[in-house]
Amino acid sequence: MMAGSFAGQANAQDPTDLDALIAAAKQEKPINIYDSTGKIVEMAENFSAKYGLKATGVKVSANSQLEMIIREGQSNNVQGDVALITDAPAALAQLLPEGFVENYLPADMTAKIPAQFRNPLAISTNANVWAYNTEAYDKCPVSNIWELTEPKWKGKVAIVDPLTKGTYTDWFNQMEAHGDDKVAAAYKAQFGKDLQTEEKSASAAWIKALAQNAPLATDGDDPVAEAVGAPGQKEPFFGLLSSAKFRDNEAKGYKLGICKDLDPWVGWTYIKLGLIASKTQSPNTAKLFIHYVLTEEGIAPQMKDGKLPTSTDIKMPEDEPSGLMALADKLFGYDSSTGLSDFDRREEWQDFWRVNYSK
Repeated sequence: MMAGSFAGQANAQDPTDLDALIAAAKQEKPINIYDSTGKIVEMAENFSAKYGLKATGVKVSANSQLEMIIREGQSNNVQGDVALITDAPAALAQLLPEGFVENYLPADMTAKIPAQFRNPLAISTNANVWAYNTEAYDKCPVSNIWELTEPKWKGKVAIVDPLTKGTYTDWFNQMEAHGDDKVAAAYKAQFGKDLQTEEKSASAAWIKALAQNAPLATDGDDPVAEAVGAPGQKEPFFGLLSSAKFRDNEAKGYKLGICKDLDPWVGWTYIKLGLIASKTQSPNTAKLFIHYVLTEEGIAPQMKDGKLPTSTDIKMPEDEPSGLMALADKLFGYDSSTGLSDFDRREEWQDFWRVNYSK
């Protein structure tokens, strides 16, 4: 690896000595941080003000981050020093093995980060939850995910198109790998008999049945939030969307509510990794920023959008709009141990959805 690379300087400072890290960072060039949320601009400004350093937050989609990190690494022209990226499977498959990025977990944070989030380091878990319109219904009108495959909900379920967002096919794969018994049990609870299917798993059978029930597949969370939550609807959609969209209740007058008792899960999570470009010229500043986003002060702007920090030290703010924290144990959690399989099988799951989807 090149001289002056991240690896070459990784041990220049004792990682437990924050003061030494700050002092070393002050000798370095400014950094850029890539993230798929606009909140990164505010986070970088807060970081800069706190430490007297210069960091710039740049909103970049996960797909674009991948391309940029690879291109910048290959050309030895690193622009993004830190990547906060929600495409964990692609990072596991393309970025880490090729040495474009490196994992860094500050020593004084290790005990606060659960083992499954350490390698690679996840700074937060992001949730997609099933939601209904609280103006049209006194309580959630659905109690079991298999209800969504029945005629009653034909054409009335809104989700982000799995062909446009890798986290959705990752969810399919995760469900089959780690939650299939619960999907099968939910079928028996709904229909009073064991699932008989020609598909390879209960999860595949449910995904197929959902696809065949003509859901509204949108190009993002905003149209789902509107279809489910817009006021004044007699028969609003039921939908799956980012917990961040619950802020639209206040901003747009929406009537979104989480389906709190849905069997077997109220939603599912994916993780946001915090990684450092291997060839950054400012490794200490990059490390300091990673340390910062593992603190309550650092991650606070994203917690307001329902992003759950991985650090067990941090509690969610009382005014977080979705109320997700109270339901955290009812979410289907992401397991990165099968992240490479998620990446390898994306096309397979997309084809499966495409073949079975009916409008």
